[in-house]
Amino acid sequence: MSAADPAPGRRPVSAAPRGRLVRPARQSPSDVVRLGLIGIRTRRLRAALSALGISIGVATLVLVTGIPASSQRALNERLSALGTNMLRAVPQPDQDPPVVLPASADKTAARIGPVTATSEVANTHRLVHRSDRTDPGDGLGLTVLASGDGLLSVVNGRVRAGKFLDAATDRLPTAVLGYEAAARLGVTTLAPGREAPQILVGTKWFTVIGILDPLPLAPDLDRSVLVGWEAARRTLAFDGHPTVVYVKAREDAVEAVSSVLPATLYPELPGLVQVSRPSDALAAKRATNSAFSSLFLGLAGVALLVGGIGVANTMYISVLERRKEIGLRRALGANRGQIRGQFLTESVVLSLLGGVAGTVTGVLATAGYAVHEGWRPVVPLTVLGTGVGGAVVIGVLAGVYPSIRAARLTPTEALATP
Repeated sequence: MSAADPAPGRRPVSAAPRGRLVRPARQSPSDVVRLGLIGIRTRRLRAALSALGISIGVATLVLVTGIPASSQRALNERLSALGTNMLRAVPQPDQDPPVVLPASADKTAARIGPVTATSEVANTHRLVHRSDRTDPGDGLGLTVLASGDGLLSVVNGRVRAGKFLDAATDRLPTAVLGYEAAARLGVTTLAPGREAPQILVGTKWFTVIGILDPLPLAPDLDRSVLVGWEAARRTLAFDGHPTVVYVKAREDAVEAVSSVLPATLYPELPGLVQVSRPSDALAAKRATNSAFSSLFLGLAGVALLVGGIGVANTMYISVLERRKEIGLRRALGANRGQIRGQFLTESVVLSLLGGVAGTVTGVLATAGYAVHEGWRPVVPLTVLGTGVGGAVVIGVLAGVYPSIRAARLTPTEALATP
């Protein structure tokens, strides 16, 4: 047996082919995540404090967006109750001959694209009395109006007692009293189970079925007696032509609707139709929305910046303290990309944990404060996504420099660190 022959019982070792390079080991995504979690598991207190910083930043983002958004919604609802989207069209007074709107004016107005609701009233020119024993010429300064069924929703009105006119009562001799009209007629309440009071309209008796609360958007209706449209035509010889048309439109198109409404209602001479200008509350509402948006953006930016600085500081210190670990990994074959991936993953995971915790905390705090103030909680979904997504972005930005610095360390330099 020659010296070149292998020993008995041993398998010969084949030499690696010449010119063939050994491929470096590749890490799977799960390996990268596990390595990134090493620093968080071994330094839990520091990781918790760093996550707390980003958590406070994201919670602040949710709070400075959610609380003002809830407040803004409550404010918008109050401003909307002031008629920010309501218009009132009437014929020009003192015209000879008088301007008469078409009988289908409200249906014509409803065909305007941005219009969401319409209704109408008409003066029947009849007097109203509490009984047939009062002065026939004394109408108590009240107006008897024929009313459309949908009037109450258009003028944001509420029924204090009884009910409003509807399709079932439109043809019947029934009446609904405005707040002041009820006081003047002495009808202050409608007791369930008792006979409803009656009033004399012209020469016909009408049964009172409802009393309204005050109407800030239409104070003239407070001094009115409202009767059904068809009942007025059959009983009071009403001609069917409205004298006031109420229109509700989308707030972003109120001005456009106002400009085309006269020509829509009275195309022969649009200048003879007056349309109330959009409410000043609409301008105030838009200005409030703009001011809130600018404030939110500024506060959220500052909060996230503070959280990002905290994470960057933690990662930088972590690199300085873990030089020997980095050197050992480099000596065992880890390349620079794997070192960068480890520390960048740690930064992202740290920020993500803080982002999730901050988002949950912000939502709970917003809901609690809104309920305490009597508002409906509002947390835009975009804010929730921005909170978590922003935390991830901050983690990437905060971890870029520390991870590059860690990857640049040579094994000798890292292991030589005292």
